[in-house]
Amino acid sequence: MQSIINNCAEKMDKSVSNLNSDYSNLKTGRASASVFDKIKVDYYGQETPLSQVCSISVPEARLVVIQPWDKNLLSVIEKAIQKSDLGFNPSNDGKILRIAFPPLTGERRKELAKQAKTIAETSKVAIRNIRRDGMEEIKKLQKTGSISEDDEKHGEEELQKLTDDHINQINRLADDKEKEIINF
Repeated sequence: MQSIINNCAEKMDKSVSNLNSDYSNLKTGRASASVFDKIKVDYYGQETPLSQVCSISVPEARLVVIQPWDKNLLSVIEKAIQKSDLGFNPSNDGKILRIAFPPLTGERRKELAKQAKTIAETSKVAIRNIRRDGMEEIKKLQKTGSISEDDEKHGEEELQKLTDDHINQINRLADDKEKEIINF
């Protein structure tokens, strides 16, 4: 039974980790290098993540500077950013790319806050589905006689506590993200 609970805990941790990843890709008006994590460039015939061919720095709250290690990649990186769905148009000075993050309007902040809540709710549903599957597995063990009714109750309580802890983590992350969006 402990393996079921450990398996559920691992899956729940992944759901929280995925939420963090989704939140890091949510543009909040604040410059962030993680926004470019999913961009890949053609590096001598290989699709390579942007972070492996250049340095990405955030010198100001609304500015990202990208400096390729190989100057020949400057235009390739610029095109990859323009083709991405991020909506940025980098400024190229021949050595580095500068990307300005536009300030957010009040309406856009509300949209992003709503989107952040939706992403959090999706994560909560995933956590609850994991709990449901775990509970079903524990009930099957009890029905087959592998564990006693007391063990079943204890396992269900432990799984519920695990679920509550992960839901609380998601709520904290969602609150923090909403504050970041609204107050920046």
